[in-house]
Amino acid sequence: MGKLFGTNGVRGVFGKDFTLQFVHDLTLSLAAYFKKGPILVGYDGRDSSPILAKVICSTLNYSGLDCNLGGLVPTPALEYATKKLGYSGGIMITASHNPPQYNGIKPVASDGVEISREDETKIEQIYFEKKWPKFKKIGKTGTESRVISTYINGIKSQVNHKKIRSKKLTVVLDLGNGAQAAAAPNLCKTLGCRTFLINEKIDGQFSGRGSEPTPQNLQKLSKTVLKTKAALGIAFDGDGDRSIFCDNQGKILTGDKSALLLANHILNKHPKSKVVTCLNSSSAIEELAAKTKSKVIRTKVGSVEVSRKMVPQKALIGFEENGGFMYGKHNQVRDGAMTLALALDLLAGSGKSMTDEITSIPKSYTTKDKISCTKEQATKIINALKKEHKNYDTTDGIKMIFDDKNWVMIRPSGTEPIARIYAEADSQQRLEQTMSKYIKKIKSMLVS
Repeated sequence: MGKLFGTNGVRGVFGKDFTLQFVHDLTLSLAAYFKKGPILVGYDGRDSSPILAKVICSTLNYSGLDCNLGGLVPTPALEYATKKLGYSGGIMITASHNPPQYNGIKPVASDGVEISREDETKIEQIYFEKKWPKFKKIGKTGTESRVISTYINGIKSQVNHKKIRSKKLTVVLDLGNGAQAAAAPNLCKTLGCRTFLINEKIDGQFSGRGSEPTPQNLQKLSKTVLKTKAALGIAFDGDGDRSIFCDNQGKILTGDKSALLLANHILNKHPKSKVVTCLNSSSAIEELAAKTKSKVIRTKVGSVEVSRKMVPQKALIGFEENGGFMYGKHNQVRDGAMTLALALDLLAGSGKSMTDEITSIPKSYTTKDKISCTKEQATKIINALKKEHKNYDTTDGIKMIFDDKNWVMIRPSGTEPIARIYAEADSQQRLEQTMSKYIKKIKSMLVS
């Protein structure tokens, strides 16, 4: 049996491997998995998304399932509305941060969280064995206009919105021409923020800076934060579930650093809690959690791994190093706008600047890079590195551990033909030396 699901949903290049026929057949499989409606369908701002929405809704109806189309919405809004509005499941049409030619499908369970790895396997089995529903009746497609309002109200209920409003904070949003443009500015408005927008026009080509926020393409965000004397800048990815912070001095924070900042804020309010994070996140979270007698649980890389571990563990916090932060009291999924609201809650409550707040968390030096290679080449590299090292973890790729604060991790991407390289060190100098050494080593292995 082949494999359809990657690290996060099913993705491909529209019209090439992600064809209308493929989407039709995958939707038949999803209909067999969901068994009953109604299903909530939403999509991001990619040019191909409205076309795919028509195919998906029609196929669900052919399978006898009712569905409602929520329109263009951020992924976390679709997920939260699926749970809050009582849907049997959800289907989000998105390729997240992938380039414009890609698109994808992310199935959501009735609890508002991405389906588990076990359920992904069930859907793949249905797909390859063609165990599709036989035509008996036609379902109906309606519209769902409450997704954004339900989402924003849900976020507001989790923070001290009156306190935030009283502070009249200035915020810069880099919306990346993506789906969070449909929600984040409205959220800031309801929270009484003075808001400046960058790349606010939804554009399927992500012409402003690309669909993935990186330190290299967020210079405009930094400059605007300094120019407007904003308390905070924040950049979202294409479907709005991840966010990267910029502090009041215009410095772009790593996803790890912003997660540590928020985790510190939340754990101080709720000690003895559980935090779920991936193997490639900073080890500083263990140090921080120990102060509040909280427990850290590690998983493989991927938001599905973190989300689905959070649910049975009743974890309060989940995060990835890429800017994906999950607040269990709201929903156990990555959520860019919820993350924004938590940052505003932190600043409004402490009265300190973002830069000052950063000094209160453990120092963390992390970085990441990527190298083009096939999965077969990545496997060859991992096997070679196993022979060179004694202390390593192969739960997900290979993580070579030198001591508590120094490690390197290499894993093949689940969504692109690349290998991702992550590292943490106890100083910036050692981090740069370690990363340089392993990138050279991997490149030499690829040509040998």
